[in-house]
Amino acid sequence: MLKDFDKLPKEFQCPEVKKYYDILEKKKTSIILKRISDIILSIILIILLAIPMLVIAFIIKISATKGPVFYKQERVTKYGKRFMILKFRTMIVGSDQCGELLTKEGDERVTLIGRALRKYRLDELPQIFHVLTGKMTIVGTRPEVVKYVEQYKPVYYATLLLPAGITSFASIKYKDENKLLKEGDDVDATYINKILPDKMRYNLKYLQRFRLRRDFSLMLKTVKEVFN
Repeated sequence: MLKDFDKLPKEFQCPEVKKYYDILEKKKTSIILKRISDIILSIILIILLAIPMLVIAFIIKISATKGPVFYKQERVTKYGKRFMILKFRTMIVGSDQCGELLTKEGDERVTLIGRALRKYRLDELPQIFHVLTGKMTIVGTRPEVVKYVEQYKPVYYATLLLPAGITSFASIKYKDENKLLKEGDDVDATYINKILPDKMRYNLKYLQRFRLRRDFSLMLKTVKEVFN
């Protein structure tokens, strides 16, 4: 359920966010059903993907690039809460300390196995467990790192009224984001000034048109895009 508006974090209590809060407040039943469907689907997916995830974990573990199977990074979800997102490791150990937080096309930090996992979004599979625990949802705004949330305009906080998602129309639209980042000299500037505002345009539109049926449509579209 949504918190009362006056109990939200101070940065959320602004007219820009109130507009989207009022839309979601009228759809409380849909929000509850969204959570129920998240629990059911995440349990089904964990059962179906348990063996494939174990195989991926084994391949990463025996690969030439020694290191942990999983990669953890602090991200931001509902109401600005921070959590450690879990992914299969696709880069060399210590990649955060030897380059940008974002990954460009042809980034030498990405391992051979990592390229294959990223291509088919398989590195994101462990996030199903976050959906089960409620830190994330299947469809919603992708969780940003703290560094970029600190650059948010007031209206962008509206996207944090719901949990961060595994997939969204914005993430489908920018599935080749690494190619766009490669075009700019300053990766951070390109992301903050060009990519992030456009992503947020799609994310805010999702809140305006929020419906459970639209969530299922986006799930199917995501699967289709991955196979394409």
